[in-house]
Parts: sequence; C-alpha cells; structure tokens
Amino acid sequence: MSTYRLDKLFAPRSVAVVGVSPRHGSLGLTFLHNLVEGGFEGALYPVNPHHREIEGRRCYASLDDLPEVPDLVIVSVPPRNVLDVIEDAGRAGVAAAIIATAGLGYGEGSLADKARLAARRHGLRIVGPNCIGVIAPRAKLNASFAVRGAKPGDLALVSQSGAVAAGLVEWAAHRQVGFSAIVSLGDKVDVDFSDCLDFFSSDGGTRAILLYIESIDNARKFMSAARAAARTKPVVVIKAGRHAQGAKAAATHTGALAGSDAVYDAAFRRAGLLRVLDLDQLFAAAETLGRQKPFPGKRLAILTNGGGVGVLAVDRLIDLGGTLATISDETLARLDAILPPTWSHANPVDIIGDADPARYSGALEALLADQENDAVLILNVPTAVTGAAEAAKAVADVVRRDRAKGFRQKPVFAAWIGEDPDSARVFEEVRIPHFSTEADAVRGFLQLVRYREAQNELMETPDSLPHDFAPDAAGAQRIVEGVLAQNRRWLDPLEVNALLRAYDIPTAPVILAKTPEEAARAAQPILAEGGTVAVKILSPDIVHKSDIGGVKLDLTTEEAVRKAAADIFERAARLKPDAAITGVTIQPMIRRTKARELIMGIADDPSFGPVILFGRGGTAVEVINDKALALPPLDLKLADDLIHRTRVSRILKAYRDVPAADERAIALVLVKLAQLAADLPEVRELDINPLLADHTGVIAVDARVAVAPVSAEARKGRGHPRFAVRPYPKEWERVIALRNGREAFVRPVRPEDEEEFRRFFERITPEDLRLRFFAPVRDFSHTFLARLTQLDYARAIAFVAFDRDSGEMMGAVRVHADANHETGEYGILLRSDLKGLGLGWELMKLMIEWAKVEGLREIEGQVLRENSTMLDMCRSLGFSIRTDPDDLELRIVTLPIATMDEPAKWAQTA
Repeated sequence: MSTYRLDKLFAPRSVAVVGVSPRHGSLGLTFLHNLVEGGFEGALYPVNPHHREIEGRRCYASLDDLPEVPDLVIVSVPPRNVLDVIEDAGRAGVAAAIIATAGLGYGEGSLADKARLAARRHGLRIVGPNCIGVIAPRAKLNASFAVRGAKPGDLALVSQSGAVAAGLVEWAAHRQVGFSAIVSLGDKVDVDFSDCLDFFSSDGGTRAILLYIESIDNARKFMSAARAAARTKPVVVIKAGRHAQGAKAAATHTGALAGSDAVYDAAFRRAGLLRVLDLDQLFAAAETLGRQKPFPGKRLAILTNGGGVGVLAVDRLIDLGGTLATISDETLARLDAILPPTWSHANPVDIIGDADPARYSGALEALLADQENDAVLILNVPTAVTGAAEAAKAVADVVRRDRAKGFRQKPVFAAWIGEDPDSARVFEEVRIPHFSTEADAVRGFLQLVRYREAQNELMETPDSLPHDFAPDAAGAQRIVEGVLAQNRRWLDPLEVNALLRAYDIPTAPVILAKTPEEAARAAQPILAEGGTVAVKILSPDIVHKSDIGGVKLDLTTEEAVRKAAADIFERAARLKPDAAITGVTIQPMIRRTKARELIMGIADDPSFGPVILFGRGGTAVEVINDKALALPPLDLKLADDLIHRTRVSRILKAYRDVPAADERAIALVLVKLAQLAADLPEVRELDINPLLADHTGVIAVDARVAVAPVSAEARKGRGHPRFAVRPYPKEWERVIALRNGREAFVRPVRPEDEEEFRRFFERITPEDLRLRFFAPVRDFSHTFLARLTQLDYARAIAFVAFDRDSGEMMGAVRVHADANHETGEYGILLRSDLKGLGLGWELMKLMIEWAKVEGLREIEGQVLRENSTMLDMCRSLGFSIRTDPDDLELRIVTLPIATMDEPAKWAQTA
C-alpha cells in the first residue's frame, strides 16, 4: 500500500485508545498518559466497555459509540479480541491502527494474518502487532509506551525492534537530537520499511532516515523504495543477525559463499544505503546526520591540544579508508604566526596541551580558510590549564562567524574526550556534531563521506555493452526445460557447456564417453595436437567429483586416458554404488600459466532471489573466502564495482612479468551471467570455478548448474518473479512505422544512453525545451542526464525512439508512478526537426499501454497553455484538461486508466 493513509498515522486529528484501563502500569493507560503528556492537541477517546471514566476522561464502550470516526486507533487488548477491534475500526472508516498487543502468531491463518486481511478489506493501515507504537513530535503525538517522547527534529527512525527504538529515544533525549518521527514496526503485517521509506523520502520535514532491520519480507518492494529514498536523502541502516548461519547446506561453492548477511550487504549497497554495524555506529550516524548536511570532498584536517589523541584519530581515519588533508604553505605560515614554535607543523595540527581559547580560535580560522581540506575535526583533552567549556565556546564562536559569511559551510566535527556536559550544550546550540571519542568522530565524518560517494556511484554512467551480445535465450530455455522434464536438478557437463555457450561465455569443450575405449578415441585429436586431457566422472548423483577421485588430469596418451576412465568407473561403482553413471567427460587441459583462478556464479537467496558472486577461485574458495556479491541485473559499471570489492582484483593488474588480466572480459561474463539469471528463473545455482583470466581473455574450465521449476503463475508477474531489482524490460522493445515511411526502433531507456540524450538535446530548439521544462534549459550536466536515463523500472519507464537507418535518437516519453503505484506523471519530447511524423502519437500510445499493464489508475501531466499541439493530442487521446489553480499558465491533463473503489484497489495491489 506504500504511503496510502499514512498522513493520518503521523498527523491524526483524533486518537482512540482501545483497551485502556485505570490499572497503573497497564499498556493502554501508558499510551493514554504519553498522548496527554506529549501535548497531543486533537481529541482523545479512551475505549473500554467496563469503565465509564478513566483519568477524568469519559470512557466509551466501543468505537461505534464515539462522537466521530478517529483517524488513529491504538489497540491494547488481549490477542483474542484484536480481530474484533480491527473489524470494528475498518467498518467505521478509521485510517490507521497501532496494534501493541503481542502473541498474535505468525503466518497464514494466524490472528495477525486475519487482522491484516480484515484491515485490507477496509483500507485500514496497521502498524504492528507487537510494537511500542509511533512518535511524531511535530504533531505532538506520542502514540507509544516508550518512557519518554522525542524532541522535534529532522531524523526519521524506523525500527523493527521496539527496544532499539526506545533506546535511541533515550539516547537522543540526552543529546538534544530531534526526530521527525519514530516508528516501531513490530511484526509488520502491513506498514513495513518500504512504506515508511516512501513516506519519509517525500516528507519535507525529514532530512535523513535511520533503519533498524531484522528481516525484509518483500525484497522487490523494499529495493524500489530504498533506491528512490536514497537518491533524495541519506538512509542509514543497521541489520541484526549478521552472523546467523544458513538454514541449509549449499551444494555449490557459490551457494556456500553467498551467506545471508552478504546478500543483505549487497542489497544495501545496490540501493545506495549507508550501512552501520552496531548501535554505537547508528548513534554516531544520528549525531552526524542530525546536525550536518552531506558535503563534497573527503579530506579531513584535525586540530587537537593532545598529540596522542590526534595520532589515534589519524590511525582510525586511515583504518576506515579516509583521507588525511594536507596543509597549504599559506596556512602553515599563518599557523606559525599564532602558535608556539613547538606546534606539530603538520596535520594533525597539535596546538599543545596548554592551548587557550584564543589558540583554538586562531588555528580553527586558519584551517577553515584552507582550501586543502574539506572538513575539520577538533579534539580536546581536558587539562588544568584551560577549561573544556571555554575551548568549546571559542570553537562555537568561530563557526558562527564562518557561517555568517554566507559561503558554503565547511563541516566542523568535535570530540571533547570525556564528554563534558557544558561543552556538549555549547555544541548543540550551534549544531556542531560532537562525540565523546576521536574514533566516533572520525566514523561520523566518514559516514557522510560514504553517503556522498554512494550517491556519486549511483549516478555514474556505465560503459555500453558490445552490440554483438545477443544471447540465445530460447536455446538455453530448451536445455533447462529438457532437464526439468526428466525430473533432474543438475545439468550434466554437456548441457552446462551448451548453456554457457548460448550466452557467449568462453568455455572449454566437453566430449561424452561411456566406456574407457570411447574415452581414448575422444582424446586422440587433442593428444595429436600436443595437448593433454582431463577425464571426469559424469553422474547426476555425484556433484563433487573429487570426493570420489572422479577427476584425472594431465593425461598425455590414449592408454593413460583409457586406464584413467576405467579407474574412475571402478571407484564410482565402489564408493557410490547407488549412483547412476552416465559416463566420463573428456576435456582438453587449459594451459594458461599466468592466468588467475576466479569464481563467479549465481546463488538463490530466500529473501532477495538471484545474486551474482565473484571472487578468487580454486579448490579452497570457502577457506580463502575472498568474494563479493551483487544483485542482478548488472551493467559493466556495476560488474566492475563487484570485481574491485575483492582482494583478488589486485592481482588482476600487471605485476612483475605477469601482464594485466582482461578485466573488461571478466566484467562482461558477470553481465552475461546476470542476463542469464534474468532470462532463466529456473536456474537456482550456477558455479563457474575456476574461470581462468589473463591478458588474452577468460575461459570457464569447470561449471555446475542446478535448476528448479517455476510455476506458470509466478511467470505471469512483471519481469523475473524472483528479482529484487526489476531488470531491463526487453519485452517492451518494438518497431513503429512513421507517416513518411521511416521506421523507428523504440525501447526502454538504459543507463548508458546518457550520451545519446546529450546529442538529442543539441537538436532541440530553445523554444521546444522551454515548452517541455517550463523554463530555459542550458545545462545538460551529468546529474541532469543521469536522472533521465537511470530509472527504477519498477516505478518508472522512459521509451526512447531511434531512427532505424541512422541510429539517431528521435524522441522520448517517460512516465513515473507515485509511491502508491496509482498515478503516473508523464513527459514527452521530440526532436524539433521531426514533428508531424506521428512519432509523438505513437510514443504516447505506448506510454498509455504501459500504464494499463502496470495497473495505474490514471496518467497526469502539466502542459503550458500555449503548447496547443500537445493539448490537441491529449484531447484526441481522451485526456481531460483543466487549468492549474496555482498557475493559470499551466494546464493539467488527466487520462483515467482504470476505475475501482479504494478498498478493492488496495486489496488487489498491496
């Protein structure tokens, strides 16, 4: 349901507490007390049929007896009564409910599930069950049983754990950190992380979002919401259970390496979230984000009155991958003039233990003026010479004066060792992030650096894929269907070889032999050319061949091949007497003396579906454990990032007499595997180990593939039924005919189309640009173009038309769905010299078709009053047109796509 009716949850006009009692310490009474003490200004209605009055307030017997329908109902009744309350609230038209009650069970048929279904029928939103509630300080709403409320601010906290939420409220109360809202999700039968991300990403009062996650239920919904939110503001996440063991043993190296936490880490990285590992780091993030906006750059200058603590700060900075700033000659001279001769003359700037406030002020002013750093960290170690609070006041005064100049504010961080409360109050008044240790301060600084870097990475344009990469998806599908028709899980080596070749992945040839004599004959052509041979057991029941001695390598004669095959047959019969033996495979030994052994593959995660793995290969891959994961689909930029998150990437470079490996070829195989995963949802595990890589390219030496059936119902969904990130929708590619006999190839936009858009805009007249963007457009920056070409296909689409003869871009139409996936806003632009060909009409029809398939209720757009051509086309397509009440020069055009009542709509799409 996303943001549907959540405005009533966070800013209700009236609240009913069902299950309140006069018993001291009871849950309902605690909710009532917190609402009153929090200053809630709306109507409050206690509900309990056994009492006529509670705490001086009239108590009502039921929701039906209330004088109005409340926006929010708090449910604190025994589990057996929860469903009745939800039914009553739904029928009455209540917008939202918080179920604090625990013990409703889990899964289909539980009380929690029945409550969810009942609420959905009526469009009632539920937070919980088993949660501590919601706090929205701006609305003076403390609908929780936390010990205290929260100060107003611009951080949103969404926590699956009530204890973590309550703990952060306590921490914030002592640090003067404020919140736009705090949500305890509990068992999240309805409102979940995705809904909250959608709501707070568009909330003007929220500057950053903090998440405490234990599990994600709907990965695709989460990834779509997280990617959208992270593009607008920082999202910090802590995930519990990092070292939980998998529930089942994996059959491939890839499956064994793709642990649950590694997959979550890959998902957070793909979404652009900033991950922290513990509550200390989450508190540091809250401290930083609550007082400091993200900033460009990563060079840190350190100012300290204690040399040792300054060195510790540098150590922590380097440990965490930070950058220590240099000091310009001009600043060195300026510091020499105001500091004693014994100062450090380097970064960290040690102003000596007897530093007074004036020394702090002068040194900080010099560093803030220095262009060689991007931020300043100030450290103070308490001494008997100068009070910590006096030093803090000097720092605060300098920061105030610097901000008053009106230039870009250079971030300042502080760590007063020992956490002096008077100094803390000084920093809080000026909104300087402050910490009790140098390590926390450095971590807080780097969290903002990492966020900015993640945003830059999200906006990078990938290289274009080779034009000749056209996988034989149909042929690969036939291979998989043949295996499934035989009720087999594993492809045999010949099928694996054919599958990889269908996706143009270089692989060593494989020949089947059913007897030792056939093996010798199959090896003869290879041996005749001076090659050597590998013989391997082929059995659907023996996955790990080496476990039974089923692999013989470096065979140089036909007799050696014959003997090796006979020995393998004998060992298999003796050690695996129940195994079905198909034969042995004959492969040429691949000799690449300076090649690196790599592993890559596809694993299936129960939450996020297919994941792509890359790392160092060989027989000891689990012991080495040098790997990285990414969620498909991949482009070359994402594949390159995946490679460079491993240690083995270092030896892909040239060293000594070893030439550099072909990293583009490696990245291309990863992209091809991601495409294979998108085309073939039946592939559950794929393992290439080793993949040999050197300066000549790559070749797969050994591979295994496991498959499982996919239901026809699952295939009816949009895109791959298990992909967490919706892949490029190739099914929308088509050719359209234009009025002058020309043809256009139309396809969804790709991230690598940025340069095409740049050239396209050069062919648009200033007047046409003004009509499209409502203002003159002169700056086609990377950021501007990236927002047009890098879309989340789950929420938006842009169709780009190319001339089939010249390949030039002719025009584009885009539509972006709102968070509820209900209304889509469209925009269209054609090359100025191509009007009158019917291209705009065809693109608009395609956009409308997409909206219908996606289930949008309506499409809406804004058109300037003078743009008569667009208005005429909208009329012809059935759009209604009205004047924008806020701007008489604008017309709002609206096309109904589907009509249904609210409850039915949400029952079908949530």
